[in-house]
Amino acid sequence: MSPAARRGWPSERRGHRRPSATGPGSRRGFGSTWWGAAWVDALQGRARLDPNRLPRGRSYARSGAVGDLLAAPGKVRAPVQGSRSRPYDVHVRVRQFDDAEWNRLLDIVAGQLGHTAALLDGELPPEILDDVTAAGLDLLPGPGDLQPRCSCPDWADPCKHAAAVCFLVADMLDADPFVLLLLRGRDREAILSALRSRRSGAPAAGAEHQREHDHGVPARQVFAAVDRPALPRPALPPARPGRPALLPVDPPAGAGIDARGLRGLAADAAHRAYQLLNGEGDGDLVLDRDADVARRAAAVIGTPEFVVLARRAGISGRELLRRALAWRYGGPAGLRVLTERWQPARDEMAEGRRAAGSTARVRDNRVTAADRQLRLGTDGRWYPYLRRAGDWDPVGPACVDPADAGAVLDESVR
Repeated sequence: MSPAARRGWPSERRGHRRPSATGPGSRRGFGSTWWGAAWVDALQGRARLDPNRLPRGRSYARSGAVGDLLAAPGKVRAPVQGSRSRPYDVHVRVRQFDDAEWNRLLDIVAGQLGHTAALLDGELPPEILDDVTAAGLDLLPGPGDLQPRCSCPDWADPCKHAAAVCFLVADMLDADPFVLLLLRGRDREAILSALRSRRSGAPAAGAEHQREHDHGVPARQVFAAVDRPALPRPALPPARPGRPALLPVDPPAGAGIDARGLRGLAADAAHRAYQLLNGEGDGDLVLDRDADVARRAAAVIGTPEFVVLARRAGISGRELLRRALAWRYGGPAGLRVLTERWQPARDEMAEGRRAAGSTARVRDNRVTAADRQLRLGTDGRWYPYLRRAGDWDPVGPACVDPADAGAVLDESVR
């Protein structure tokens, strides 16, 4: 049973975030359909949320810091990763229509044959807003309709975490515009059932929100009534990756095969298979040569294998170390930040400059203050760099908040 069902919500809708856009200069937008765009327009205009916080929320929404959204009547909930180790809990409450308001709305919609047919066919035409207006209501959020709440210590209303969730509701509406009706208090089945009742002249069950559909039989009840053998327990994954077996004899001279290098490749393959088995990413199976060298180097920094890898790759040890650290701190996105330049939005770079200090210079996606630098990746995260021996070196993990990346720089020079 879902968390929403345990709380007794009539229905729920789970939405997954679209991935952040990638590539030099690309920035994802919100609202690719009419309903998603209408939500964003209302959010930035008529909902009267703090306009100074919305840009920060937009950046957070793009960065991937927001977990899966869960929509239920009158609310949206999501975890949002901030500067602390545990995600913040964000609730955005939406004013629900009461029974009298729903009855007015449904009476008007039932009188519009075309609109009713579209709804019964699973579509929500934009013209439905005219019906809502005729009922004296407003489907999109207006002043006071949204009440964002977050467990973070920020006093702003909304904070950047709650504002990010508000923006990502547009993704849910792109996938299913009926979510907007759910936020106003009734799910798709309740609305369609009420419309069918009005079209047929049958009495509507208002107290039950017209929920006349069959809920079915719980799967637990069906399985309990059937005699069946117990299913075997799935085998648990091993505690650690497997170790490659030693070759009984070394390859013959002149074969072009190095036994030590072969064992290293086998150990690396076992480690990647272990990651896939435990659901720890995709095993980094789709990488170009430079990225794969950086990935392997990150695992052997400070060992003789690192020196051998640099020689065979034809890369200086100093340069390979920079690439390995970039991979260690940010994976493929961190490696791209090592060399790429692009043009982020002005408000995003203003955040970085505030974190770096008033004397900092902004150029492309980099904020520089003396021998310190913050770089904004196309993944929406900030990467701390220090100038050493004429090069800029990555010195810590990527952070969603530029202030956190600045704190990493402070710690690295102590």
